[in-house]
Amino acid sequence: MLSRSAEAVCPTITTITQDLAAEMVRFEPVVRTIETLIPRVEVQEPGTVYIPISGAVEYYGGEEVLCERIVKELDPFGGDRRIGLAAGPFAAYQAVRQTTRFQPLHIVADDAAFIADLDVASLGSDDLAEAFRWLGITTLGAVAELPRDAVISRFGRAGLEAHRRARGIDRVTTPREIPGDLAIASHFDPPIEDFEQAAFVARNLAQRLVGNLTSYGVAPHRVIITATAADGTEQSRTWRSADPFSEHTLAERVRWQLRSWIDGVSAGIRGGLETLRLEPVDLSGSGRQMALEEDAKGFEETQRVFMEVQAIAGQDNLLVANPQGGRDPKERMSWTRWGEEERSPERDTHAPWPGQIPSPAPALVPPELVPFEITWVGGIPEQVRLRSRWVPVLSWAGPWRRVGRWWDGEGVSDRYQIVTSAGAYLCEVREGRTYLMGVYD
Repeated sequence: MLSRSAEAVCPTITTITQDLAAEMVRFEPVVRTIETLIPRVEVQEPGTVYIPISGAVEYYGGEEVLCERIVKELDPFGGDRRIGLAAGPFAAYQAVRQTTRFQPLHIVADDAAFIADLDVASLGSDDLAEAFRWLGITTLGAVAELPRDAVISRFGRAGLEAHRRARGIDRVTTPREIPGDLAIASHFDPPIEDFEQAAFVARNLAQRLVGNLTSYGVAPHRVIITATAADGTEQSRTWRSADPFSEHTLAERVRWQLRSWIDGVSAGIRGGLETLRLEPVDLSGSGRQMALEEDAKGFEETQRVFMEVQAIAGQDNLLVANPQGGRDPKERMSWTRWGEEERSPERDTHAPWPGQIPSPAPALVPPELVPFEITWVGGIPEQVRLRSRWVPVLSWAGPWRRVGRWWDGEGVSDRYQIVTSAGAYLCEVREGRTYLMGVYD
């Protein structure tokens, strides 16, 4: 539900913003426990892992025996533990989605037959699923029977990915001459102990790795992150992505992993981070098709400059604005640190918002209301004081009345748009005093 709708049903509800980095800190002990049974665990996101079990099945004596052992080892953590077994990652993930609390294990005997019966909604794209249903196609089996070229022509890259998954093909690799060792590493002297410094290093390293791979026309589906502590201990974790890692997504996951190692209860980097190494695995040449006017080199240069500015100014001083609902210009923007996942809006942008200031929005909004001197004649603004001089008002609009949250002690106020020869302003009149809320460009 939207926050506004949920609050209407339950006024005392508390909204908590998801923090994937904090979730990874809590999830790290779970991954470590699984690794005591089966090595090479691949993390897709906090809460979801892929485990290659071909060798472990023979060692433990069967698939169900292995699953029972995993569930038993994870008992101390509590909560739901659900397992899907299949030959490919996509089928395994869909098998997990079909489990229940009372049947937490789903073993897929035939990936192709299992995938063929899945609904088109399992592709993860509402728009694509709706388009398929409009064409009378409701299952992945029906998608697989479509001509590949026709699907690509109609739906582009998203259609190609859907057709491959419907046919049980998780990934297509293209043979090419690629150097054997594409891993990159950074060494730090003195060792890094602060997470913010480590996060910046992680972003820089991700940029270098993706840049190196771009020259060969490939991108990784898996990346092995290895950190060496000052005391010589080494920690390693594999992250998997259904789509090839981009610079942003890779930096994000490296940051999550470092935070889980540095800030976690069972911290694995004692004495500071001495070496950080990224090793790409499962390289794919099926990258994103760029638009004709898109400049990849310019985009990368812009990203690099933003990284440098963030390093100098600090993470909290380079922000990205995103629209959300509200009455005041200040309320209608939510801010996210650059490089982090965009937050969901706290307020619905399509809600009516009585008393909202009409467009256009001010170009400059001060963080706090600023006292603003205006002379009024019969309720009509006549002059505005700008520093040491008075400027006549050429035109004005308003008032837009806002009734504040009376239960929080807020009163009634009126808003005006005022135009002078020196500029246009948005102001608020409250308890006989005028304040500047914004300046129009």
